[in-house]
Amino acid sequence: MDWKNLPGSGGNVEDRRGSGGLPGGGIAVGGIGGLIIALIALFFGIDPSVILGGGSGSGPTQTQTQTQTQSGTPAATDESYQFVKKVVGSTDVVWGNVFKQAGRTYTNPTLVLYRRGTQSGCGTANSAVGPFYCPLDNKVYLDTSFFSMMKSQLGGGGDFAYAYVIAHEVGHHVQNELGIADQVERKQRAARTEAEANSYSVRMELQADCFAGVWANKTQTEAKLTQTDVQQAIATAQAIGDDNLQRQAQGGVVPDSFTHGTSQQRVNWLMTGFKTGDPNKCDTFSVAYNQL
Repeated sequence: MDWKNLPGSGGNVEDRRGSGGLPGGGIAVGGIGGLIIALIALFFGIDPSVILGGGSGSGPTQTQTQTQTQSGTPAATDESYQFVKKVVGSTDVVWGNVFKQAGRTYTNPTLVLYRRGTQSGCGTANSAVGPFYCPLDNKVYLDTSFFSMMKSQLGGGGDFAYAYVIAHEVGHHVQNELGIADQVERKQRAARTEAEANSYSVRMELQADCFAGVWANKTQTEAKLTQTDVQQAIATAQAIGDDNLQRQAQGGVVPDSFTHGTSQQRVNWLMTGFKTGDPNKCDTFSVAYNQL
C-alpha cells in the first residue's frame, strides 16, 4: 500500500503523545463475561469502561482537552503521525464526496493520537481500550501501540490492515453523521432482551466494516493496493470476529452475546464495501439477522 499517495493533504489529528498521558494499565473487569466484553471492545470497538458502566458519558470539558493537546506537538518526521494523518485525510475526501453527491455536508472527524492514556468525551481512554470512536466529541481515539499488538498478537498487520482499523472507526463517524447511531441507540433502549440489543450493535459494526471497504474501493488506485494488502485486511477481520475472540478466551462461543459479528460476517461486509464502492450496499439493517 502506497499510503503516501492517498488523496487529500491530511486529516485533523491531535497528537497528545507528548502530554504524559494517564497511568497505564488495563480496566478491571470481573469474570469471563467482563473479559469477553473487554476483548471485543479492544478490537475495533469502543471504550469498555462505557460498556461496563465505568464511563460517565459526560467526559472532560473542552478546556481540559485543549490543555492536553497543546503539550503534544505533532512531529513532522514521525511516520506514524504522517500515516494516520494521511489515512484520515483520505477518508475526509471519500466521505466528503459521497455526502456531496447526496446533497449533504460531511463534517470531518478528528483523530486523537495518544500514548498510555488520555481523556475523551466518552470517558477515559488507555492503551487497553483499543481504537474507538466517541460520538459525543466526534473524535477517533488511537494509541498507535495497537498496531504493534495487532502484529504480535493477531499475527497480522501491514499498512492496509492498519488503515482498515482507522477507516472502520471513521465508519462509525459516518453513521453518526447520518443519524444511524441515534436510531440504533433508541432501538437498543427499547429492546426486550440483551440478545436483541446486541443484534443492533452487530449490525452497526458490520456496517462500519462495509464503510471501511467503501473507502478502500475509492482509494485503491491511488494507494496502489495489492492482493497482499487485501489479504492482510481480510486476515484482520477474521481475527477480530466475536466467535474467534470468544473461542480463544473461553473455548466456546455464545452467539447471543455477539456485539461485532462473526469472523465470516466481518470479512463479507468488508468485501461488500470494497467490491462495490457503494455505501448503499452497506445497509445491514434491512437484512435478516440470520443472513448477515
